[in-house]
Parts: sequence; C-alpha cells; structure tokens
Amino acid sequence: MRRTVRGIPAVHGIPAPHPARRSRAALGTLTAAGTLLALLLPTGQAGAAPQPGHHSSATPRTTLGAFWTADRMRAAAPLDLATPTKRSAAAVPRSAPLKVAPTLPRLPKAGALLPGSLPQAGGPWTGGGTVVKTTGRVFFTYQGRNASCSGDAVTSGNKSTVITAGHCVKLQGAWHTNWVFVPGYQDGQAPYGKWPASKTLATPQWTASEDINFDVGAAVVAPLDGKKLTDVVGGQGLSFNSGYNKAMYAFGFPAAAPYDGSKLIYCSGNTIKDPLFSNDHGLSCNMTGGSSGGPWFTSFDEKTGTGLQTSVNSFGYQFLPNTMFGPYFGDDAKNLYNKAQTS
Repeated sequence: MRRTVRGIPAVHGIPAPHPARRSRAALGTLTAAGTLLALLLPTGQAGAAPQPGHHSSATPRTTLGAFWTADRMRAAAPLDLATPTKRSAAAVPRSAPLKVAPTLPRLPKAGALLPGSLPQAGGPWTGGGTVVKTTGRVFFTYQGRNASCSGDAVTSGNKSTVITAGHCVKLQGAWHTNWVFVPGYQDGQAPYGKWPASKTLATPQWTASEDINFDVGAAVVAPLDGKKLTDVVGGQGLSFNSGYNKAMYAFGFPAAAPYDGSKLIYCSGNTIKDPLFSNDHGLSCNMTGGSSGGPWFTSFDEKTGTGLQTSVNSFGYQFLPNTMFGPYFGDDAKNLYNKAQTS
C-alpha cells in the first residue's frame, strides 16, 4: 500500500515511506530508484493535462473465477508503493461536502460490540456487521506476478462499484490484469463470490502521473450468477470534501508480516493532516502491505458495521512507523466515483 512500499531502502539519504507497507520479497523487485521514478515522473504525455483513464478487462469472467484458486489467493504477494520524497505541487480540488448513504439490502446480524473504542492501532475486527461483507481482498496480476490489495463495495447507481487505491488498479504506467474483488474473504475462501472487474479506473492525476495525493481507484464488477454486487453484500456510504482531523476507522487485509492476509484488520483513531510530503490524512495504524485500498470511514457505527467512506489505505513512511496515510476524497475522487457508478 505504501509508496516505497514499506521496505524499500532510503534513497540519497531520504528514508522511504511504506505504502501500506512494504511488500513481501516477491514484490520487492520494485527497486527504490524504479519506484521513485514511477512516482516522480509522469507516465502520460509530457505537458498534457490529466485525462480520466480506465482499463477494460479482456479476460473472460468465468476464466478469472477459476484462475483465482484458494492457493493462488493465499500466495498472492501484497502490493506496496514507494513513498513520496517531495511535496506535490498539485492542490486537491474541493467543493461543497457530499455524503452518500450506505445501502443495506437486508438488516445485518447483530455483532458483538468491540471491547474498546477509539483508538485502536491495529487488530482483528470482531464486531461483525455489514463491513465484514463489503470489505474484501482484491487480486490481480502485476508485472507477471499475482498480487493483492484490499477494497470496498459502496452504494452506487450500477450496484457494482468497488473503491480501492489507485496503485491497486495501475502502477508504473501499466493497468493490472486478472482483477477480481473477493468481499468477505476468509483465508482462501470466497463466501460471497469472486467478482471480476469489467472496468478499472483511477483519478486523472493517478492515471497521468501517479500522484500520491490522488491514489484512488475504482472497479466496476460484472454481475455474478445473475446478481449485482451490492444486492448481495450491501454497500457502504461515502463522504467527499469532509475536511481533516476526523475520528475514523480503517479496514483492510494486510498480508505482509506480522499479518498473513487471512483476517480483516482494523485501526481507529483521530486523523491528522500529513505534515510532510502529501495532502493525505494520517492515522495511527500498524497495517502492512496488502491493506492498500482498504476503506477509511467517518461516522462509523460499530453496531451495524456501516459508515461513510472518505479515504483508502495508501502509504506509510518508513521513518514514521505504525502510521498509515490515505488520500483526501476531494472533487477528483468524487468525479471518479460518479464515473464508475454510471459505467
């Protein structure tokens, strides 16, 4: 999830940040220099204005369900990002706040309340509720290797939209392939099915130059067995342009040590604004690689497991351990969501 993805050595004396933490050695071939180039150099046409982008899957959907076996999902390496080493000059466009309510196709079963409330630096989610169905693992092929992130099903007009991190759909100029969303993932099992993407998208800034401030991606998943995603698992709400310094809950499936990707992990606490190289939110959290793309919620209700998604796990700084950063959901994230839900 992070941007140097945690674990990449410092470059020119600058400690590298961890993208929702350093990925395993299998993805450790993202060298520090190569990662920084991917972060700092545009992948689009020089001087061109950022244009919205998306990738349509050409892989047969039935093939993807068979491709992602339990063993392949367990073995998928967590994807990490290189962390930023200088502040982006781009401001995050903002406008009036916008909230989208969660979709609850059925009343969730009551779950045991957590023994404690804010803050939580990282631990298994035992509270039940809708979040255990809407949050899932994302699997894809990146540079010829099978990798994983996290994602979240959200309320949408097409009932088929998943929000994740930008680097979980596209990295180093290439769109990932074999992309599927597995809501409610349980140690190799897919209790609510494997949902192949018919289209993956990212903010214009991520598409053009992989700007860490705009590390937001989305996927439109195809119907499965004649049903649409949020009719099966529900959909979380969203909040755009909602400000900084909020009480938030973050969720994901970290798969790098000390985690193994088998459980839904969460963190909670009051966020800060990144004082260093990004315009992101920061949260005390020990989640590692593989949690990238997992949702951050404001107004989260532990009883029902519902909230308003307002960021995703994106990256961390290696010199600032146990702190996760996630992009501000401004106008570009809102436009991405609207483009995805109308696709």
